[in-house]
Amino acid sequence: MEKRLERTPEPARIRTQTVEHVFGTQKSWMGATHFLMKRLPNARTEMSLHVLAYNLRRAMQIFGVVPLMRAMRA
Repeated sequence: MEKRLERTPEPARIRTQTVEHVFGTQKSWMGATHFLMKRLPNARTEMSLHVLAYNLRRAMQIFGVVPLMRAMRA
């Protein structure tokens, strides 16, 4: 992996900027304990809610609250 990164470092930079930022933000929101629920189905639900909250928050920042609410009603 190290040799491949030395040959082509650009894909790793792009991944760091796009994907890992999202996971870092969600991890920060979840706090030190990460998942509050026990067992996989409950943890899946909790993670789904975190992803939904992240996506809604991003959509509000990009489109604005009023246009987003108008689009959701349509």
